[in-house]
Amino acid sequence: MKTSADPVRDYLSAVEREGSALPADRRQELLADLAEHIEVTRTERPEATIGEILAQLGDPRAIAATALAEAGTAAPAPSGAGAPARRGKVHPLVPLLMLTLPFLVAVALPGVPAAQFCSTLFRVVGAVLLCTSVHWTPVQKTTGVLIAAVLPTVAISIWISAGSGPSGDGPALLANLVTFALLTVTAAWLWRARRA
Repeated sequence: MKTSADPVRDYLSAVEREGSALPADRRQELLADLAEHIEVTRTERPEATIGEILAQLGDPRAIAATALAEAGTAAPAPSGAGAPARRGKVHPLVPLLMLTLPFLVAVALPGVPAAQFCSTLFRVVGAVLLCTSVHWTPVQKTTGVLIAAVLPTVAISIWISAGSGPSGDGPALLANLVTFALLTVTAAWLWRARRA
């Protein structure tokens, strides 16, 4: 990896690049303010390294996103430290309940096609709400959908279509309890891992 001889210039270039949607005068004002802040900090704290000063300023994407938000220019907010938090329109409990509770309805009413259809529909909507939520990272969303929606659906489909499950109510009840426990643990994990 190529290292630069001037990390301040690289930092300011990154801010300029990330803030390219800003009006030119506002972008230049931002860069001048940052350069002045860096120089003042270097003078006031000569023991601080350039890396420490730049780290204290924050990520160039976060600085540019803040400037864009203040200028009223639409731009996607970065999801790193220092980025303004977006508020979700849907409470984070909604997708978790939609992924978990419909399974109970499907198990309680196994011979009712409308209940099965509604259960499936609610679980799909819950998975979509989870995937579009701002409360979780992409990895958490993918893990949650795979464990709470895809894995149980595939297992149940294989069980029903192949007739490979043991006969009798005991094994089916055990399979349903294990599936519900898996859904509940996944929902609890997602609830604890959510962003405020």
